[in-house]
Amino acid sequence: MFRTMLTTKENMITEVVDAAMRRARAAQSEAASWTQESVDEIVSAVAWQCYREDNARRLAVLSHSETSLGDPEHLYALQRRRVLGVARDLHGERTAGVVEDLPELGLRKLAKPLGVIAVATPATAPAPGIICNALPMLKTRNAAIFTPNPRAAGTARETIQLIRGALAEVGAPPDLVQCLEATGRAASTELMAAADYVVAIGGAGTVRRAYKSGTPTIGAGVGNPTVVVDETADVMDACEKIVTGAGYNNGTPCSSESNVLVHASIADRFSTALVDRGARMCTEEETARLRTLLWPDGTALNREAIGRPAPELADMAGIPVEQPEKMALLVLASSDPERDDPILREKLAPVLTFSVFDDFSQAVELVQLLADRCGRGHSCGIYSNRPDRVAQLADAVDTCRVVVNQSTMTNTGSFESGVPFTTTLSSGSWGGCSTSGNITWRHFLNYTLISHPIPARFPDERVLFGRHWQEHHRQR
Repeated sequence: MFRTMLTTKENMITEVVDAAMRRARAAQSEAASWTQESVDEIVSAVAWQCYREDNARRLAVLSHSETSLGDPEHLYALQRRRVLGVARDLHGERTAGVVEDLPELGLRKLAKPLGVIAVATPATAPAPGIICNALPMLKTRNAAIFTPNPRAAGTARETIQLIRGALAEVGAPPDLVQCLEATGRAASTELMAAADYVVAIGGAGTVRRAYKSGTPTIGAGVGNPTVVVDETADVMDACEKIVTGAGYNNGTPCSSESNVLVHASIADRFSTALVDRGARMCTEEETARLRTLLWPDGTALNREAIGRPAPELADMAGIPVEQPEKMALLVLASSDPERDDPILREKLAPVLTFSVFDDFSQAVELVQLLADRCGRGHSCGIYSNRPDRVAQLADAVDTCRVVVNQSTMTNTGSFESGVPFTTTLSSGSWGGCSTSGNITWRHFLNYTLISHPIPARFPDERVLFGRHWQEHHRQR
């Protein structure tokens, strides 16, 4: 009986995946012939519907009510900012037809779509995660089928329905963007195997399943940033940005500051500035309570505690707070960051771990050590007015991103830096990813290279081989 039920469920999943793939392939076949002008009009229409205040507000409220993760106002602002940033990054870019012409080399490059992309999205900020993947995939004339985290399935369906409505309004096939009707790991795994390409955003398990699917895959790296503040930093500026980033959307973004290493000579000033900006410095006993609350078994995060506001977390941990309406962040002290401790790992909460260092080289070693434990390759940050120290950190640490005198929230895109907007932060081979850097529209294209003959251009052996060529000919 059990075997029959299992077989029936497997057959149902296969039917759902097959039907979604047929619809997606038919829609993508039509999109593959679009001109650049048609593509740009469709992307603009979808982006506008997702950027509109009423739609962004509705999705933010729905997301929070469904998942209990984050803050509705932050989710709203996050969607608006990221949609605006992605739309800016896509504007004017050529993704159809000839995208590069080099007559002096006899080369011409054509851009072509990948096909149907399977996208696994997380429960944190689900609407922006879907929208900001769908836009570059539409820009590159691909179809996308999303498998959302079950915790955010309702928000995912509503977000995708909004996108499909925008596509229909401009005469594009709505099936270019779909939400897989079947949920769960089995359905996600089967979709990944059937698609032409996979984008995996979420936990390490999701990314591992994607790479095991046998389909070309881009995955997001795991981790939260550690930030160094040396004695030359602007303490007030650093505190302002770190408190804002670490507490943003209740600490759920992967780029929220997780740990801060502060030079001993400015540690007291830094602590005072943190408090002035809404942080609550926890005692050893309070730190122990939060550790137990967030990691009940010492390793896995408590799903019922993550993504909660700082005052709510404090209340759950029995930590008294005099002015909860002014508290944005809980700060835990770690006197020995070299010792492995859950509080130095990913938190998904408005919680920052504070440690002190005496020597900058020691801080650099700590950044690498913490990354090795909780997310190699992801990112780190530094507040310093010494370019040599920025260079030392960037050279020594295996990381794809080093953020200087800014919140590490800039990892996902910023109007104040040149970082491209994305929801997928790959971490290179350090983090078990197939590529490094921010995933953008450029990752969703195939290219055809046309090669014409040109007059022969032979290199100069003396230039290429230098002294080795000269010594050889002197010996002769």
